[in-house]
Amino acid sequence: MLEKQKLDRINELVRKERNDGLTDEEKQEQKGLREEYIKAFRSGMRNHIEGMKIVDPDGNDVTPDKVKEIQRDKGLHDRN
Repeated sequence: MLEKQKLDRINELVRKERNDGLTDEEKQEQKGLREEYIKAFRSGMRNHIEGMKIVDPDGNDVTPDKVKEIQRDKGLHDRN
């Protein structure tokens, strides 16, 4: 996740944009911070999904093979 300072700055720029508008420099800063936020979010989501183990109501592991392969490569869930 992004540092609190950067999240605060994103929010500050949004408020300023709504009230006063942004300079070209601030727009570039905002764009860069948003891209950084999205990259961090996607990375966290990918790690979360790759770490999941899906089990059906009968207790059988039904995790997709592609995910199992990723987990095996990362050493997760004792995949062989």
